Amino acid sequence: MSVHHHVFDTAIGPCGVAWSENGLVAVQFPERDRAATERCLMAKSASAGSATPPPAITALAADIARYLAGERVDFSTVAVDLGGMDEFRRALYQALREVGFGSTTTYGALAKRLGLEGPEAAQDVGAAMGRNPVPIVIPCHRVLAAGGKLGGFSAPGGAATKQKLLALEGVHFDRGAPRLPGL
Repeated sequence: MSVHHHVFDTAIGPCGVAWSENGLVAVQFPERDRAATERCLMAKSASAGSATPPPAITALAADIARYLAGERVDFSTVAVDLGGMDEFRRALYQALREVGFGSTTTYGALAKRLGLEGPEAAQDVGAAMGRNPVPIVIPCHRVLAAGGKLGGFSAPGGAATKQKLLALEGVHFDRGAPRLPGL
């Protein structure tokens, strides 16, 4: 199955999406420049190359740009291609897609939702979040550490990017300090 990609401008810099005939395969946050963003996206998605996106992917890119500019956007109905992924990650990512805009959950709560117990279960969830190929659409930034602490984030900028994405949704760890549009 062929995968293609498209890089587009957002309020925080060039982002990218990759897709197959079955849906979205990858979302890429900005790297140091557009070329680096495209290289990372191609490596992440095994893209055959840049292409003009189909209408659904064009709309998704516009929605991601709107989201990163501070608008409320619902990504829960975006078709995502999770083929080749193990059953645990598919179930986890599906459960996470139900965590709506402005809401959060914890690694442990997601583990329990999947019927898993113990500290290693929360760690397994955290590891799967770090391998999420489609951040924002599968909103791994909405997953917090125990006690409502921010926790980590594998995208460029790490936990600071996670905190900014949550701030876009009205979830603050900075006592509600004003934010700039985009991030």
